[in-house]
Amino acid sequence: MKLEYTLKQKSNKNNARLGEFTYNGKTYETPMFMPVGTNATVKTLAPEELKEIGAGIILSNTYHLWLRPGEDIVKKAGGLHKFMNYDGPILTDSGGFQVFSLARPKDITEDGVHFKNHLNGDSLFLTPEKSIDIQMKLGSDIVMSFDECIKWPSSYDYVKQSVERTLRWAKRGKDIFTSTDQMLFGIVQGGEYEDLRRRCAEKLVEMNFDGYSVGGTSVGEDKKTMYKMVEYSTKHLPENKLRYLMGVGDPIDLIENVMRGIDLFDCVSPTRLARHGHAYTKYGKINIKNNKYKEDFTPVEDKCNCYACRNYTKAYIRHLITANETFGARLLSIHNISFLINLMKEIRENIKTDTLEEFRDEFILNYYGEGYEYK
Repeated sequence: MKLEYTLKQKSNKNNARLGEFTYNGKTYETPMFMPVGTNATVKTLAPEELKEIGAGIILSNTYHLWLRPGEDIVKKAGGLHKFMNYDGPILTDSGGFQVFSLARPKDITEDGVHFKNHLNGDSLFLTPEKSIDIQMKLGSDIVMSFDECIKWPSSYDYVKQSVERTLRWAKRGKDIFTSTDQMLFGIVQGGEYEDLRRRCAEKLVEMNFDGYSVGGTSVGEDKKTMYKMVEYSTKHLPENKLRYLMGVGDPIDLIENVMRGIDLFDCVSPTRLARHGHAYTKYGKINIKNNKYKEDFTPVEDKCNCYACRNYTKAYIRHLITANETFGARLLSIHNISFLINLMKEIRENIKTDTLEEFRDEFILNYYGEGYEYK
């Protein structure tokens, strides 16, 4: 059931791409936003709700599933699809982000990375081979190479050393990858340095991965720097393979990075924002906990057709959130994921008509107002 990507159309004005792949008898279009299900579940939502929303690929976290329930248990269950009852495609990350978030620089060695288990403090050691082995047992459809996600800013010399290590790790992982029904992606690192991004991309392409990711973004840099990182990476990647920008989900970033050649995105932000009472709308994010929504008996967004907006009001959802009722977070999660999936649908439609730049300008005006500058 290995995914096969087909590039269908390219913009004449920028690097936006329209593509598709078929999985389990269903065709999915790209560009696509992937909801994040860290622990083999998108927080508060059922797989049936995700399918109703229109989700395609969803993402699960290798590091967290390694800790609990353990990759062997997932394998005994028949793999992630059966374990979590999701019959759509699944991507697993490599654990590389935990290098960024949990490990200290001295814990990163040529062999792999030493961690402290964030649940009980036990010592752990994750290698490129171990990461790939875990993901093969999990049975995801897209497997990610193990890499070092570099903090921003970092010196040129450090990033250069890190890129070379990431390339060596990518080769080690690829050498032991034996699955015939999973795709393996290489991850382009290189910080904000154009020559390092180019070297990393070109060397990964020489290794002939099934697809490629752009890593090391959304780690504190401003938007203009992020967009440069993406441009420096995608222009050296093959056109006939999927391109995935890791951990990016701000609505304007989806539009801008589609214009830079990205096909897949993921981010925890829609469900995380929902749990804190925030909702996306065409006219910007709102905080449903604000007093002005106490007697607002209209939906979160008038023209949204998601389950939450069809059936419930801002006043009711505000009540649920302020009363710490889980149903409030569920409703806002449904709405926020729907918003991003529908945004991607609009992006695809505007690629077809080559009007994405005009769509972006209108989106910015509505979402941010006049005078918006990227920060």
